[in-house]
Amino acid sequence: MSPPSAEHTPGLSPGDGTAARARALTKAYGSGETAVLALDSVDVDIARGRFTAVMGPSGSGKSTLMHCLAGLDTVSSGQAWIGDTEITGLRERELTRLRRDRVGFMFQSFNLVPTLDALENITLPLDIAGRRPDAAWLEEVVATLGLGDRLRHRPSQLSGGQQQRVACARALVSRPDLIFADEPTGNLDSRAGLEVLGILREAVDRLGQTVVMVTHDPGAAAHSDLVLFLADGRIVDETREPTAESVLERMKRFDTVRVPTGAAGPARAAVAGPASGSGRGAVGPVGGPQSEGQIPC
Repeated sequence: MSPPSAEHTPGLSPGDGTAARARALTKAYGSGETAVLALDSVDVDIARGRFTAVMGPSGSGKSTLMHCLAGLDTVSSGQAWIGDTEITGLRERELTRLRRDRVGFMFQSFNLVPTLDALENITLPLDIAGRRPDAAWLEEVVATLGLGDRLRHRPSQLSGGQQQRVACARALVSRPDLIFADEPTGNLDSRAGLEVLGILREAVDRLGQTVVMVTHDPGAAAHSDLVLFLADGRIVDETREPTAESVLERMKRFDTVRVPTGAAGPARAAVAGPASGSGRGAVGPVGGPQSEGQIPC
């Protein structure tokens, strides 16, 4: 058994546009013998106009990957691009402008400003940038998310699902190149969570957006076009056109099998068992000896 090939670059078919990509993306925390490798030479392409989910055990590096692709965190080595712009070479001011103008964010906590009403929260990024919203696009986003009768309500007057819809509208209103969603249903009940997932799916299908979602929920991942699986900081597998059952089965096969790597760094996850779905090796059962506090998700 051996780790998956470094040539594995899922998520893009020949001829598809690319919203984001990374090559040899590496993120380490600490140094020397105490260093923890959160991302280990990751190569990935995020297809434009698609819904991509990222899954893996706690500590696998999935949130770190999203943060590095979005320019929210620095990298130790390697390169990342949003569209044709290499973000790993940008100065902080340029990176801030790029995130504001070209990237939308949704988080588990809704991050709404309590003193602003829903409409003011939606247009806040544009207001900060000194830009006026496109009235037709804003109207379409509000209608798609069913927020027309909630625009003058403050967050405390909205349900959790409605607050997350406002957060989604805020992510969409600037027409970003792509939207990063980190556990967007984590603080919602099942009904509200399904609403938000349906909205993200509709944002891709109806509004032509690109969505990258980190999740631990197979049911949430089933709304995507492609699921990427991480283990020990590496992409080890993928499933296209996923179902909740196929994702759950793949997650059950995760096993942090340790293989010697000598002085090169921490051990990596091995891939064991026959492939299913994607045609690549299957990963073993969820879990392993890593402490959840060692490596960001």
